[in-house]
Amino acid sequence: MPDPEANKDQVYADPRAQVAAFAFDARVADVFDDMIRRSVPGYGMTLSLLGIIAQHYAKPNTRIYDLGCSLGAGIASMGAKLQTPEVTFVGVDNSQPMLDRCRPHLADIQQQHCLELLCQDIQQTPIENASIVVLNFTLQFIPKAERLALLARIREGLVPGGILVLSEKILFDDPQIQADLTTLHHDFKRAQGYSDLEIAQKRAAIENVLIPETIDAHESRLSAAGFARDEIWLQCFNFASFLAFK
Repeated sequence: MPDPEANKDQVYADPRAQVAAFAFDARVADVFDDMIRRSVPGYGMTLSLLGIIAQHYAKPNTRIYDLGCSLGAGIASMGAKLQTPEVTFVGVDNSQPMLDRCRPHLADIQQQHCLELLCQDIQQTPIENASIVVLNFTLQFIPKAERLALLARIREGLVPGGILVLSEKILFDDPQIQADLTTLHHDFKRAQGYSDLEIAQKRAAIENVLIPETIDAHESRLSAAGFARDEIWLQCFNFASFLAFK
C-alpha cells in the first residue's frame, strides 16, 4: 500500500542548529510538487490557466520552452491542452534530480508531442523559434544583475507574436502592504499544514537564494529587454504572473 507521507514535504520539519542555503537537491526533488503547492498560493490555478494560455498563443512548427521546468508540471498542463501541430516542448533545469523525476511525469505528453529535456543552466540555453517561453518562479533565483540579459535573449528568440509567461514572488514598496501580505502568506502555509518551525527554517534557507522584486522592477526590466507590453494576469497575495508580448 502506498505511503501517503512518501512525497509529503517534511524537509524542514526537524529543528536544525544551522539551516543551510536552499538547494534543488534530491530530497527537495522527491517532495517538490507537494512543497510548491503548499508554499505558493495560486500555484494550481497558475498551472491550469497556463494550458489555456498555451492554447491561444502556441504556433505551429515552433518551440515552447519551460525554463526551470522542475518536475514538468508546466509542460504537462500545456501539452494536455494543445492540439497545435508540430510543437516541440523544451524543458530545461540545472538540477539533475529534478529531471530524473520529470521524464516519467511527462510520458503521456511525449506520446503526443516532441519533447526535449536538458540539464543545463538556463542562462546558457539557446532560445530559438519560440512561440511561448515560461519562467515559473525561476527568475527569482537568478542574480539580479544577470536577469536583464536573460530576458533580452528570450525576447530575441521569440517569434513575432510570441509571449513570455513570468511568474514570481513579489515585493511591495509600502512596508505595511509588504508586512500584511507576508503575514497572509505565512497563514496560507499554516493552513496547508506547515508548522511555525517549518516556515521559519524554510524562510532562513531561502532568504539569500530567492531574491524577489517589485512589480515596477519587473515591468521596467521587461520593457528594457524589448518586450512591447506586459500585463499581470494573475496575482495571489505576494505572488504574481506576468504576460509579456514581443
